[in-house]
Amino acid sequence: MTSPTLAAVATQFLQRPGLAKGTLKAYESTLMPLLAAHGSWPIDLLERGEIVEYLQSLTHLAYTTRRKHQATVQSLFNFAVEQGYLKANPIVRLKQPKPDLHKGEHTSDDAIRYLSEPQLSCLYRAVELDTRMKAIISLLHRSGARISEVLQLDLDDVDFEEQRFQVLGKGNKQRWCFFSKDTAIALNEYMREGRHQRSAALFTAQQPISLETSRISYRRIHQCWETLIEPYPDLKCARLHDLRHTFATERVGLMGIEELRALMGHESIQTTLRYQKVTSRRAELVAKQALDKLQ
Repeated sequence: MTSPTLAAVATQFLQRPGLAKGTLKAYESTLMPLLAAHGSWPIDLLERGEIVEYLQSLTHLAYTTRRKHQATVQSLFNFAVEQGYLKANPIVRLKQPKPDLHKGEHTSDDAIRYLSEPQLSCLYRAVELDTRMKAIISLLHRSGARISEVLQLDLDDVDFEEQRFQVLGKGNKQRWCFFSKDTAIALNEYMREGRHQRSAALFTAQQPISLETSRISYRRIHQCWETLIEPYPDLKCARLHDLRHTFATERVGLMGIEELRALMGHESIQTTLRYQKVTSRRAELVAKQALDKLQ
């Protein structure tokens, strides 16, 4: 008996009776990338290694989204076992991915970390001579975009006249991000002095030997970040993602919480409300410090 393809089993999995519309939509969007990569494979030829490699390739997704992807794929293969297409789930007992702290991923509200004004001043001094990193830091700080979103930008995606760009965020939802005049200046300086022309990407890198130009990777940016902040004790343990948190905490109270949610691209208002708690704690600390000085 010929084994059915992964796509055929996935179709049966999605056509099960009783699935809510929201659940079905979530399953479909989660499984589409997997089916694009392996849908034509007979399901019994898919080994643990291929599936793990696929799951590990989802680094562009948020931590919680990667966990949902893995759980859905687990459910799909459990269904294949139940239907008799497989003797065992090839990713049985596969551990869920751990959050990458360098990307600002976390599992609790307590992990919100932002940069203070002295830290920001120190950071901008650290990147002053690196036009590419200066542009990236300024764009992250002023727009609130995620580093993964910024690194996916092409030059044509940026509207310099309106000082804005559009990103594809979580849940494949598009949103506008806006940047300030000082960021526009930093971007123009980078494009004059640091950007390689033979690539559509906004932020580029060039191989030292072949001179091949391509979109810069997160790994390369992270290495540059670590090198630049290493000499500065005030920036110890600072992360690129902290700039997104800084953007949000700077704007809480200056705009409506719904407007901030839209700028941040949060699906739930509860996620945005975390920044109100952070700002309240910061205000409490400032108030206590002021009282101490008056006594």
